[in-house]
Amino acid sequence: MKFDFPKKIRSGYLAAFILLLLCYFLSLSSFIQLRTQNKWVGHTREVINKLAILNSNLKDAEINWNEFLLKKQKNYLQVYKESRELVDSVIQVLSKSVSDNPEEKSRAESMHDIIVRRYNILDEELGILNRNNFQINDSIRTRELQNNNLIDSIGQVSDSIRVNENRLLNLRTQRVIYYSKIVFWIIIGAGLISGLLIIYSLVTFNIESQAKKKATIQAESYHDQLEKRVRELASANRELLELRSLERFTSMGRVARVIAHEIRNPLTNIDLSASHLENDNLDREDKKLFLDIIARNSRRINELINELLSATKFTDLQYEEIRVDVLLDESLNEAFDRAQLNRVRIEKNYSKERIWLNVDRSRMKIALLNIIVNAMEAITGENGHLTVETSGTGEYCIIIIRDNGKGMDEETMAKVFDPYFTSKTNGNGLGMTNSQNIILNHKGKIDVSSEEGKGTAFIITLNILRKETGQSV
Repeated sequence: MKFDFPKKIRSGYLAAFILLLLCYFLSLSSFIQLRTQNKWVGHTREVINKLAILNSNLKDAEINWNEFLLKKQKNYLQVYKESRELVDSVIQVLSKSVSDNPEEKSRAESMHDIIVRRYNILDEELGILNRNNFQINDSIRTRELQNNNLIDSIGQVSDSIRVNENRLLNLRTQRVIYYSKIVFWIIIGAGLISGLLIIYSLVTFNIESQAKKKATIQAESYHDQLEKRVRELASANRELLELRSLERFTSMGRVARVIAHEIRNPLTNIDLSASHLENDNLDREDKKLFLDIIARNSRRINELINELLSATKFTDLQYEEIRVDVLLDESLNEAFDRAQLNRVRIEKNYSKERIWLNVDRSRMKIALLNIIVNAMEAITGENGHLTVETSGTGEYCIIIIRDNGKGMDEETMAKVFDPYFTSKTNGNGLGMTNSQNIILNHKGKIDVSSEEGKGTAFIITLNILRKETGQSV
């Protein structure tokens, strides 16, 4: 089984990153909640402390007032007034502290009203005492009774606020503990994820290292094999070059033998005629005869040389625009008589597009005619069939000339374009060489495919000038 380690590694790190990011947001959210709950806990404790201070100041004021009534000393009255001022400031702070809680705010306002009423009663008592020379009468006693009732009411309201604030303190303390535990476990989870990530990193690093080591060993093995193949290829290339040199030498030898054979006969005639011309006893007619022989054979040698040169050299072309189907039809028309004599049926499979070429019309017809005539001469029997196909592939026009003749073996197919190579008794071996030269001169190419007993196909590739839609005619 093949594992895609980089993909798995990326997936693992991505999962770990997402988990750590989730832990971060959970920690942040829990920390904010924890901070909020701590703030509320502190607020509740502040309310309870203010309430305790208020009760303490109220108690101090009550004690000093009672001492003032019993001992009639004004120094107790001064302490009472100071305690009263502290009570006023504390009750204002307390009312502000519970302003966020409507129920507590209502209780604080109620307690404030009761305290104000109590201090009003005490002020009335003080006024009566001043008028009666600090003598306690029934009016003072009645107001003291009212004062005691108000003190009980203040204690009840204060106890109610304290109980509610203690309840809130317990609730908020529990929330602080809850969010503290959440933060604790999130930190533990983040630590575990970090630990697992470290382990995962070590494991993947180890796997990658082993895979890299294995890949390096395999690459070195491939490198050694490649060097071996390069050496083998270089050796095979040298052998191929030697073989090609041998084939070229053989081909040149064959060409040289053919040329020597073709030129030797006219040279012999020239040599013999020259020998006869050395005879001073020859009459005028004999001299003219031998001179004609020399001239005729010289022309023959010149023709042989010109044929060889025109078959192998690049020449200047007279380009013109022509459709490929028209060019093939003209070439086939010139071979029409040969087709009838050999009883060859010609089938045309032209492209549905009108394909235009830019070629030397006359020379390209020579190249095509050589191929067509060779194909017809290769056909034996009464069921001769020659197929000419065209097609447009991208920027190239493909021409296929196919016959059902005797075909060629591998050796003949490799030499079919060599100068002076022929399998015919009356051929000069320059036709296919000339065809190849003309096609190459047009920056095209020609290939051959053949099988003995089944026929031969010549594939010609030329550059397309332009294409038009419509059926070729």
